[in-house]
Amino acid sequence: MAKALSHPIRVRALEILNQRVASPSDIAKQLDLPVANVSYHVNTLLRLKCIEEVETRHVRGAIEHLYRATRRPTALLEDWKEMPVNAKNAMASEIGRVAFDDLRRALARESFGERSNEHFTFTRLVLDEEGWQEVYDILVETLDRVMAVHAQSAARLAEDGGERAALRSVLSMFHYESPAADNS
Repeated sequence: MAKALSHPIRVRALEILNQRVASPSDIAKQLDLPVANVSYHVNTLLRLKCIEEVETRHVRGAIEHLYRATRRPTALLEDWKEMPVNAKNAMASEIGRVAFDDLRRALARESFGERSNEHFTFTRLVLDEEGWQEVYDILVETLDRVMAVHAQSAARLAEDGGERAALRSVLSMFHYESPAADNS
């Protein structure tokens, strides 16, 4: 996973493939990048078992391969420990860019704030090592629970044949050590 997340194109491709099935050509169009570059990174993700091929189709005399993610673009603790600092920073930068771009789009469309049960907080904490680990454990447990709810919702939506509205949402969680000057 550390190698998969060590390049921004792979992080972005994995994010797209966690949302939907897509071909390298589809991903290249969405990212406005050359297909050859994206294909190289998609093949790397395939080799690293982060994605799987789910379908092939004939398009203008060629065979197009469609993929989906088998892993979320979230580094597990073991993967994170093995990653060099520059790869961690690149991954955090890309995830932050995607998260804040999405927030900016929601604000521009004025869709943020429409629901009374939205959640958006920024909280500075002062923790000891034990507290740091407790917060980390809570966040991992929360993400696991959220992903279970996501899977249950997807199953209900698939079963009802379009009766329910699919509510698209974003969950971003950041927990990092703040620079000393910012700890007020």
